[in-house]
Amino acid sequence: MARPTGRAPAARSAAAAKAVKAVIPQLAWDQVRPAPVVLVSGTETVLADRAIRQLRDILKAEDPSLEVSDLDAGSYAPGELITLASPSLFGEPRLIRVESVEKSSDAFLDEALAYLEAPADGAYLVLRHAGGVRGKKLLDAIRAGAGGGIEIVCAELKRDNDKYDFVSAEFSAARRRITAGAQRALVSAFSDDLAELAAACQQLLADAGEEITEATVDRYYAGRVETTAFAVADAAIAGHHGEALGLLRHALASGADPVPMVAAFASKVRTMAKLSGQRGSSGELAARFGLAPWQVDRARRDLQGWTDAGLGRAIETLAATDAQVKGGGRDPVYALERMVEHISARGER
Repeated sequence: MARPTGRAPAARSAAAAKAVKAVIPQLAWDQVRPAPVVLVSGTETVLADRAIRQLRDILKAEDPSLEVSDLDAGSYAPGELITLASPSLFGEPRLIRVESVEKSSDAFLDEALAYLEAPADGAYLVLRHAGGVRGKKLLDAIRAGAGGGIEIVCAELKRDNDKYDFVSAEFSAARRRITAGAQRALVSAFSDDLAELAAACQQLLADAGEEITEATVDRYYAGRVETTAFAVADAAIAGHHGEALGLLRHALASGADPVPMVAAFASKVRTMAKLSGQRGSSGELAARFGLAPWQVDRARRDLQGWTDAGLGRAIETLAATDAQVKGGGRDPVYALERMVEHISARGER
């Protein structure tokens, strides 16, 4: 029997994936710049809003006569795009912002694909796609270079380092100074919600003095900072059982969720376990383990008084507590208090 000459399905899939690999610039949210077509992709709405607003400000600074128009791709009426992109009588530049591209109507997809073949002079088309498969043909065309565009990637910020960068960018954009301690305090207080973190930055920019310090953050958000999960974890890891228990009860009374509480403990203990017994400078270890140098320094301080055996038992306690607060136990609060007691004893109880 003759051997088939076609590619295997897996090979064809790999070739297809390679065929749509992006060839246009893929930039971070704070690196946005004008281009005929700007694809703003990703699930992080706060970053997408920042990028789109920053692009508008750049274009406005270049030409105050900029015309700004908004479209919804899901409720699109045929002909809207070409009408808005067409030059006006006086030839002002046009910024066309299109929301909900992930919910595009067939009419929008057809007309947007046609538009990519010959973008209008003096027009800037911004396409906001928050994820999903709808509109993939359009995204693939943009990423392959049609329309001469760029992509602004606004993925969810999961790592603390990324959130520190976000805070730093907020203050840099306003040409204001914020200390490293103040950045840590802000991220610690609002680590679960980027929108709240952004709002806190804007409030400090509007109300606080020239330089934002850790004392400034404490003055504005003392209650929030004191009851954060990481503050509870810090007190417990340092062996301060009474303080940690008080902070835990305060946090729970303020509406804190037990699941992120355990996650905060686990994050810190895992970092401690990674660095236990490691030698090298903070910079070297940070690069090796994907951490910030200050995280290495903090973990080394946290490790004082801990043994490898104690760390191992603490990790087992955290795993058991995680299961209990996610439905495996009848009393999540009791499980948390036992966890705090065990961690405060540095895994020796």
